Amino acid sequence: MNRLIKIYALVVVTLLAACTDLEEEPIGLLAPESFFKTARDVETAVLGGYGIIASESYYGRKLTTTLALRSDMGDIGNRGTPARRIEVNDFMMDSNNGMIEAFWPQMYEVIGAANAAVFGAESVRTPDLSSDEAAELNALEAEAKFIRAFTYYHLVRVFGDIPYVDYYFDEPEEIEGAFTINKTPQADVYANIIADLEFGAENLPDIPVARSRPGKGTAKAFLASVHLTLGNFQESYNWAKDVIDNQATYDYGLAPDYQLLFDATTSGDQNESLFYIDFLGAVTEGDGRNTDWFGTMTGVRGGNPNGWGVIVPNFNVYERWDERDYRKEVAMSDSFLLTSTEMIMPYDSFPNEKRPHIAKYNRFCGNSRGDCGQSDHNYHAMRYAEVLLTAAEALNEVSGPTAEALGYVNEVRARARMTPVGMNEFPFDVDPGISQAELRDLVLEERRLELSFEFGRWYDIKRRQLGDEAFLADDALEPHSNFDPSRDYLMPIPAQELNRNENLGPQNPGY
Repeated sequence: MNRLIKIYALVVVTLLAACTDLEEEPIGLLAPESFFKTARDVETAVLGGYGIIASESYYGRKLTTTLALRSDMGDIGNRGTPARRIEVNDFMMDSNNGMIEAFWPQMYEVIGAANAAVFGAESVRTPDLSSDEAAELNALEAEAKFIRAFTYYHLVRVFGDIPYVDYYFDEPEEIEGAFTINKTPQADVYANIIADLEFGAENLPDIPVARSRPGKGTAKAFLASVHLTLGNFQESYNWAKDVIDNQATYDYGLAPDYQLLFDATTSGDQNESLFYIDFLGAVTEGDGRNTDWFGTMTGVRGGNPNGWGVIVPNFNVYERWDERDYRKEVAMSDSFLLTSTEMIMPYDSFPNEKRPHIAKYNRFCGNSRGDCGQSDHNYHAMRYAEVLLTAAEALNEVSGPTAEALGYVNEVRARARMTPVGMNEFPFDVDPGISQAELRDLVLEERRLELSFEFGRWYDIKRRQLGDEAFLADDALEPHSNFDPSRDYLMPIPAQELNRNENLGPQNPGY
């Protein structure tokens, strides 16, 4: 049976909480109708969804590697790596690509877990519940809907029209129908994502028990992001401004040192993170759960570095990033300290790939296997800095380069000037005489640098249709002469899914 259909048919939740700050024993495979009795049972199912997100096939490598390589920031370094990664980077992938074949079903497992939790909340909710009990159930349902929206938001941006399922299958005819399910138009998928996030904005707590779980502000920040993607600039600004205006209520702010956000021992304590994917170092579960290999994919690696990074910055990324920007030092390594001799080895002395490497996930990875595999990292899926830049971009589209819009960018830049050894002068505040078009380009560039290697750059290229500039222009950061805007803004529906269900056709254009 199709792995996706199996999840729908059994509504199975692998209940792992290793990737949250709560302790919970995995309890195997459960049918929701026989399991959900209390709010605690619903919470257990919600935590199971996080366990699937924090897996090798989702945030631990497959999806994150795909997004990093698809952008103009991450390039293939070691070309001895499996062809499936090279195909993604070089715009040569087809519908049999192993990356999409891995994360598509994994993401639908998350959706299945979320749907089971929503069903559980509805099952447990009875008229005799106290107001506190009802509020607790509403919050848990909102959390499940957030997980569902978060996953569909990735799926719809990667694939376009996709199957949208917001219920679980409990009757034989429904199980049979799962084999013939049709794709849902993108517009409808986005409408459902917005509805789930709006439910979260109403019912999630102001401050969650951990930043690996969402609060009201998390849902609002993602609503700002979704509306920005759709070009609904006024709505995007309204939601981002709501988060900014309630910064104290939600306990948000910028970290005092940019490096703290990418140190596994400190990143979880920063109130800049609105939502992160939490891995526990040197701990693995079955089926790739709690398995993070992304740091290994990017780093110089080892006490005697080889320069084996699979995902590395293109030289243009390194050379065009102003040396005065502290964020460049945090984001990339252009040398390595040899512990045996205490000598500095520059990148052009690396035995293999002789170029700078990504450092965000390979410098301070905490408890890990030794090369930052199975790390302790918290991968930021939404930061307060992104909310500020979203507000600036959306407001500029609505009202032009106002002082308010410039102020949001300047707030991000002011933090970038704060280093462990004192205050830098660079990056400078935005010129108040800037035009609307210039500010549009400046904010996108600021997002590229501030959020470098954090899996959002490809989505910015896609939503702003920047592919020609990013890959075909004479000054492209990562030239790829075969980039085709009629094909490459979407990835192909996995062939294995189309073979099982022809109603998922037609295939995306060009594949």
